[in-house]
Amino acid sequence: MQSALRIIYPARCMTCGDLVETDFALCGPCWRDTPFIAGLVCNACGAPLMGHDDDPNVLCDDCMAVERPWSRGRAAMRYADNGRKMVLGLKHGDRTDIASSGSLWMSVAAQPMLQDDTVLVPIPLHWTRLLQRKYNQSALLAKNVARHLDRPFLADSLVRTKRTASLGGKTQDQRFDTLADAIHPHPRRGRKLQGKSVMLVDDVMTSGATLSAATEAAMQAGAKDVCVLLLARAAKEA
Repeated sequence: MQSALRIIYPARCMTCGDLVETDFALCGPCWRDTPFIAGLVCNACGAPLMGHDDDPNVLCDDCMAVERPWSRGRAAMRYADNGRKMVLGLKHGDRTDIASSGSLWMSVAAQPMLQDDTVLVPIPLHWTRLLQRKYNQSALLAKNVARHLDRPFLADSLVRTKRTASLGGKTQDQRFDTLADAIHPHPRRGRKLQGKSVMLVDDVMTSGATLSAATEAAMQAGAKDVCVLLLARAAKEA
């Protein structure tokens, strides 16, 4: 049966559609053109940095200019080229298959931040946007990362109580103002974060406004530590 399905529906590259050996994979050229992050990174957001500094707490320019409420952050790729294409496909193109491979790459990036009591928490969507989009891409990523890392997945411990306008085209200050008081602990299930090390999961980080609002909500729920894990980080090439 599997052989017959392979003949009818052969595995194809997630970005260009060329034939590949396994499902949810990239072909050689697309793998080469995907901006995976490796080497020295910002400890707060995972952005790639120049050099080989041994300081594990080195920060990028953005994170030196804007204080982050979370402790550490990592990302699997830059939000550029194939990285941007995959994020947009997952977020707006019903390409939920991208969460399978994306979560695997993210689970590798997450290793330096793991603790024994780490729980995976997705950035929440407002219920009206969830109805419109049909799924929360951050929840898909978080659920798969939790499976790869063998850690608890808490799908709805945070809730977005205010539907915010699109952040596209807004300045950094406007983004933070828009997200102010938009995310809160769930009235009942938020208590599951008390005393835990929370790993917030999102598809992409630009200014960090959404992640800041979610971090503050997790801390209100009693989390002892919050770190962030991203599929992609909007950042300059190192």
